[in-house]
Amino acid sequence: MKKEKKKNKVTVGQAFKEFIWPRKGIVFIGLILIVISKLASLVLPLKSKELLDEIIPNKDTEALTTMLIVVGSAIAIQAITSFALTRLLSVEAQLLISKLRAKVQKQVLSLPISYFDDNKSGALVSRIMSDVEGVRNLIGTGLVQLIGGTLTAIISLVLLINISPKMTLFVLLPIAVFAIIALKAFGYIRPIFRNRGVINAEVTGRLTETLNGVRVIKGFNAEEQENLSFEKGVDRLFQNVKKSLTATAVMTSSSAFLLGLASLGIMGIGGMMIIDGTLTTGDFLAFTLLLGFMIAPIVQMSNIGSQLTEAFAGLDRTEEIMNMAAEDNPEVRTVNLPKIEGDIEFNDVSFSYEEGKEVVHNISFSAAKGSVTALVGSSGSGKSTLASLVATFINPDSGLITIDGQDISKVSLNSFRSQLGVVLQDDFLFEGSIRENILFPRPESTEEQLQEAVKAAYVNEFTDRFEDGLDTVIGERGVKLSGGQRQRIAIARAVLANPRILILDEATSNLDTESEALIQKSLAELMKGRTTFVIAHRLSTIRKADQILVIEHGKIAEQGKHDELIAKEGRYYELFTYQSRI
Repeated sequence: MKKEKKKNKVTVGQAFKEFIWPRKGIVFIGLILIVISKLASLVLPLKSKELLDEIIPNKDTEALTTMLIVVGSAIAIQAITSFALTRLLSVEAQLLISKLRAKVQKQVLSLPISYFDDNKSGALVSRIMSDVEGVRNLIGTGLVQLIGGTLTAIISLVLLINISPKMTLFVLLPIAVFAIIALKAFGYIRPIFRNRGVINAEVTGRLTETLNGVRVIKGFNAEEQENLSFEKGVDRLFQNVKKSLTATAVMTSSSAFLLGLASLGIMGIGGMMIIDGTLTTGDFLAFTLLLGFMIAPIVQMSNIGSQLTEAFAGLDRTEEIMNMAAEDNPEVRTVNLPKIEGDIEFNDVSFSYEEGKEVVHNISFSAAKGSVTALVGSSGSGKSTLASLVATFINPDSGLITIDGQDISKVSLNSFRSQLGVVLQDDFLFEGSIRENILFPRPESTEEQLQEAVKAAYVNEFTDRFEDGLDTVIGERGVKLSGGQRQRIAIARAVLANPRILILDEATSNLDTESEALIQKSLAELMKGRTTFVIAHRLSTIRKADQILVIEHGKIAEQGKHDELIAKEGRYYELFTYQSRI
């Protein structure tokens, strides 16, 4: 039973240290701009008092002109600082998002194959692209508006107390109640936002699978069940959003109600004070306007608070990935291999994908440099698992695998895999041209090297018939090509990589008889001088192997050359004679 993963929760301190402090210069400029903007915004309410209490009663047109110039200048300053603030911080926030995406993608690619086996590709795309977006609210205008809003509220509060302590006290009571409601709501919303990321990743993952498998879906007339599956996922997402909207609505409505009560009270108290002569009309107008400047940031802060809560929820999920151990751990994998000779040895190796369910049991064998080792056996016997162990896609649970005498678990994966070539049964081709796919392992290769690989895998046998030749665009996963054509491109890619260790997993399974004959010749050239592991169901293709390992139920049932195993009349003989009759 797997241990439950510990949920990472990003603290405010962590976020400050990692995202805000390294950008302190820009954030500081942003704070200066927001302070200037907020101070400029206070000019209007303060000058309103002067207008009503002094300028109009005294009919002072000169003072009126001066006041209009001051207020107009303040409005212009507000507009300029607002533009500069948005331009400066929003661009920096988007730059941070792009860097974070690249960082998360790099981390994801460093994780072991087992991680990708357990997670849908669409879900990982969502985690890389969507989860980091919330960070814009930390570096973008959200954070400085939060600080600027707090500053404006404090200054407004001081000015309100100066005008009327009695009315100010009456206003503060509903605001305090609202603050308590908002804090409770934020605590409730954060897990919802976090769960939304999980649901969104699952829905995106399923959608990606649906689009990739559209031929299977249409072939089995299964559009309706796929539509139903997607609708269920979308509904789960809707239910999650509904929860967060409910919490947000509670905050919005409670703020409107409580602040409405405050306004009602101020009308009554202010009206009585004006009637008593203890408050001027200008003071009342200034108080009302300043109250708006104090309340607006508080209401705005609740909105920004929701954005920051969403940001932290996304960062929680990002932190989970960033805390995972990379596959090529430099503290463990300390051995850098020079040019590989190719001697590989398995010593009592066992492996299981699930605890208590071993698929490879105590396997021991040697593969000398430059030799060809064929792995045969029934489906599910453990052949591909052995190939994955050689390729270091998985690591043995017990036992030892060595390459040129070095423990492969201690070897730097970069130094090993740079000398590894793999051709799989359903080899992956990238969207783009045939040329780009062949050049994938060695983009810096010369045209001459490219042409050598093309001819070795007989790719030119079909590209010469294409109008664009090697520059023909093959579509997603090479859908515009036949299985045999895709396989030959994959083999050409391996030829160009010029590996020391070669793994061929059903490399000729998708080929017709004519193509297979051509490929067998190119594979014979490719395997020369390289330690090769061949998995093949067509036993006729491995007659010349230096050794054949017959794998049954995760163990080596028989081992030897073709003629030796035929003479034994054991499991290999059964498989070979059965295929010969077909």
